[in-house]
Amino acid sequence: MRKGRAPLAAAICAWVLTRLWLVPAALKLGPFHGDGGLDPSVDRVYRSWFAVLSSGAFPAHDVSWQYPPGAALPLLSPALAPRLDYGHAFIIGAALCDAIVFALLLRTAVRRERGTPALTGSRCRAFTGPLAGPWMWTAGLALLSTVPWNRFDLHVTAAAMAALAVAAMASRPAGRAWAHRAFGALTALAALIKVWPVLLLLGTERGRRTRAGWTAAVVGAAVLTAASALAMPHAFSFLTAQSARGIQIESVGSLPFHLARHFGWHGTWAAKDGSHEFVGPYVPQVTVAMQALTVLSLAWLLWWRHRRTVADAPWVLPDAALTATLLFVVTSRVISPQYLIWLVGLAAVCLLRPGTTQRPVARLLLAACLCTTLDFPLLYRELRDDAGWLAIANLSVRNLLLVAAAGLSAVRLWRATAGDGHRNDGPLQDGRSGGPLQDGHRSDRLRPIHPTPPPSGVKV
Repeated sequence: MRKGRAPLAAAICAWVLTRLWLVPAALKLGPFHGDGGLDPSVDRVYRSWFAVLSSGAFPAHDVSWQYPPGAALPLLSPALAPRLDYGHAFIIGAALCDAIVFALLLRTAVRRERGTPALTGSRCRAFTGPLAGPWMWTAGLALLSTVPWNRFDLHVTAAAMAALAVAAMASRPAGRAWAHRAFGALTALAALIKVWPVLLLLGTERGRRTRAGWTAAVVGAAVLTAASALAMPHAFSFLTAQSARGIQIESVGSLPFHLARHFGWHGTWAAKDGSHEFVGPYVPQVTVAMQALTVLSLAWLLWWRHRRTVADAPWVLPDAALTATLLFVVTSRVISPQYLIWLVGLAAVCLLRPGTTQRPVARLLLAACLCTTLDFPLLYRELRDDAGWLAIANLSVRNLLLVAAAGLSAVRLWRATAGDGHRNDGPLQDGRSGGPLQDGHRSDRLRPIHPTPPPSGVKV
């Protein structure tokens, strides 16, 4: 094998080896069979929803059903393999989705960096080189153990990543007209599976691109929602399902209550609205506080849009998507392990761009993924039932990592796109220093007063 192909081969081998371990573990095959069956989320919850959806209605009377009508698509997809058991068909479908995402990330990274020293030289590193995106996807999902293949969050993340990939084609003159509309349509499809991908729209450039993308998203969402409502009743039940949510025991807002249980707090946890939530004194007040922080996060994002000065740099849209999603995750009343799948996918897309501001954020997310797996399932019962100090410490580290990632992501995005432009983040992949790149060169708005011309022949 030629030396220049070694980084590419290493990325592929890492993905294959981790999936040969984790997918059979999710399927409970061979040595992973043990005494238990498939993950309860697939074998019980999703299977019961599949039965109701197959009858032509949404499971509106199930308190754990809190999703838009598009969620029926991944849940019904195992019907395409009628000879397989539902649970096995769902996990295999998720594995195929994972493989497609990895292949597209790898193809994008190789095409973008083909023929440059960054890909073929010795400087290529896993999370700083041109293959950082595929490596982020490979390692991030592996650190989450079998959770990604047992949740339909993998499907919605893939749709959101596809929307960002299509939006990147708008930088090509021949692709601008349809790319903005396709981005909006794919975002609408993803948001109808789970709501969070609507945050992708906040990063669009003001003006023509926003009008095209947002119009396509609104039209696409309206058409798909109307079709769902006509096809099956209770399509809009998800709009009120979240109103009674409290503080889930893994969220950032839960940390004071975990500590308070050791100091005489007269509350407990309860199975409520499809999750385990705290009930007792001060829980309503913390719930309101978390909702207020979510509103403030949205206000900050809208202010960032108003102050944004870097317009057409291709890294801004995925960077803004990651920042927005992080802010809403850490201020949410619920943080489930599968939420990390969203963040890993968005970070992988960010790392495809040499000028991204989110490389330090991606490293924090990988650490948070490891702590998330320690929390669930390994330490979950100890956290929930006994308020064990080890479990509380691990959850505190995980949540603090997410809060730090959200803050760092927002600060770096602001400084790169809405600040005064005087920043120096150290050397980039082409050996120069300074802010993000824009189509191979620094944005004019980020250059110092007396810029130094870039070296000739540099290709990013």
